Amino acid sequence: MLAAIFVAFMMVGGALAEDTLKIGVGGAHSGDLASYGLPIVKAAKLVVADINAKGGILGKKVEIVDEDDVCKPEVATNTATKLASVGVPVVIGHVCSGATKAALGIYKASKIVTISASATNPDLTQSGEYPNFFRTIASDDAQAQLEVDFAINNLKLKKIAVLHDKGDYGKGLAEFAKVFIEKSGKAEVVLFEGITPGAVDYSAVVQKIKKSQAEGVIFGGYHPEASKIVSQMKKDKMKTVFISDDGVKDDTFIKVAGKYAEGVYATGPKDTSKNPMDKAVREAYKKAYGEDVGVFSMNGYAATQAVLNAIQKAGSTDYDAIIKALRTEYVETPLGKIKFDEKGDAIGVGFSVYQVKDGKYVEVTK
Repeated sequence: MLAAIFVAFMMVGGALAEDTLKIGVGGAHSGDLASYGLPIVKAAKLVVADINAKGGILGKKVEIVDEDDVCKPEVATNTATKLASVGVPVVIGHVCSGATKAALGIYKASKIVTISASATNPDLTQSGEYPNFFRTIASDDAQAQLEVDFAINNLKLKKIAVLHDKGDYGKGLAEFAKVFIEKSGKAEVVLFEGITPGAVDYSAVVQKIKKSQAEGVIFGGYHPEASKIVSQMKKDKMKTVFISDDGVKDDTFIKVAGKYAEGVYATGPKDTSKNPMDKAVREAYKKAYGEDVGVFSMNGYAATQAVLNAIQKAGSTDYDAIIKALRTEYVETPLGKIKFDEKGDAIGVGFSVYQVKDGKYVEVTK
């Protein structure tokens, strides 16, 4: 099925027919969080190469227009405006929840269907404000519940510190974790604290964790901050368990934190490597780019498949027709056979807990 992808992929950057079907990809393509965004772009290009090798969609070749938002809300509005001005009917993106939220109003006003591989803030689907938004990853309430259940039931933690980076993604996840811990009746939140993203030193909050006598930390945020906090905790000889999210479940965290990453837990998309399509995509990705897939590559691949399948099934790029097709038409993806509920969440997609063992994230729950 994917045998022709690499050859076709090499042609994507070349001349395309003037009458192409343009689709947008918005996300972090540079900066500290590019390790999340670039693998999504690369996965989308593989799907497009495969589609174009088979004749395209609605008689047109598909062309990707990608724009960088550096995962910053203030940049994402410009990114969204640029993509809207091109007239794309769909956008794969964005990566970070805050940036996604900032862009969605523009897409909604422009009647552009948006699908993210990684934006997990619950309100993006559950608020009902964005009927144009879909995602191929589960939301943070599910992720926070899994983290709390694992901390309490598997690790038997009684005293938990909950930290966040004050952003839509990290703070939202942390607030859910706090509520779930309190509702459990089995553990207590001994510290709830927001940190400043990008700080050089987090020794003050590390000392607060130590003073709180927390047995474990649940952190909502991304790998740059997590790597510094974990490193400082380990240097202080703290045995406190560190549990985080898919913003940390990335090889870049391990590279930056080095030996201090060992033993850290993080939730992330379920391992789908036993799915034959997952295996084929991994092989095609490696052949095309000379590297392994990223943490959200499969979600990005599935997101691109879903919107292109919806356009094909709808027989047009009409906004309402694409939305209807996403909610009613199943599509085979590396994540499994999926479609979307009325809120925009992918049915059957979930999270697992991973732990860093011998320098690699290993799935510890199914």
